[in-house]
Amino acid sequence: MRFTSETSSDGVLEQLFLLGDIPGALWTPRGADGTRPLIALGHGGGQHKKAPDVVDRARRFVAECGFAVVAVDAPSHGDRPEHEEFTRIATEYEARLGAGEGLAPLIAGFQALVVRQIVPEWRTVLDAVQKLSHVGSGPVGYWGVSLGCVLGVPLVAAESRVRAAVLGLAGAEVSAETAARITVPVEFLVQWDDERVPRTQSLALFDAFASTEKTLHANPGKHGEVPAFETDSTLRFFARHLG
Repeated sequence: MRFTSETSSDGVLEQLFLLGDIPGALWTPRGADGTRPLIALGHGGGQHKKAPDVVDRARRFVAECGFAVVAVDAPSHGDRPEHEEFTRIATEYEARLGAGEGLAPLIAGFQALVVRQIVPEWRTVLDAVQKLSHVGSGPVGYWGVSLGCVLGVPLVAAESRVRAAVLGLAGAEVSAETAARITVPVEFLVQWDDERVPRTQSLALFDAFASTEKTLHANPGKHGEVPAFETDSTLRFFARHLG
């Protein structure tokens, strides 16, 4: 892991890094040392590790809970070079979605890509970050909606370090079989008028989680209109299960 920049404001230290060819950002309390919970943030489609809502959420986790937070650029996003297969699937998905055509073959291919590449990448990132003295090997939480949910569900299902997850704004793109392997507490966000994810598919994904503690948060509005107060709920959720 190579740190490429370091800034600090309002008690929050931000460190940008490269881990191999994976660009990421780490936020921790300034001057902190010792083990603390770590939140892995998965950004949405078309976003990146320093998208404003990612940074705002990360800084709140640090300032209000004393957590460490890490985010990385997904393939073909942010500072990552274009990933031919990822981009091809995403482009064709958008076209088929707009035309009302079947998505099953694309979804199967995308899920295979996630399991093959993105889950191992996230595990490598968690390994490296938890070796740092100001993070340590504490419990891990995962937050990701939309693309962050699609990429995150296989990680949460496979990674025993993840103790709780906030997911949502996704449905058919996620394998129900994979979701059924998730048993940790889950908070799941649904936008009731989502123009991208049919409500029935979101509810089916929520139902697929095997967690004995799972909560559905449904709010009116379109895909990108998650109310700001859901961040407050997220903070309380992770503080309860990780803090």
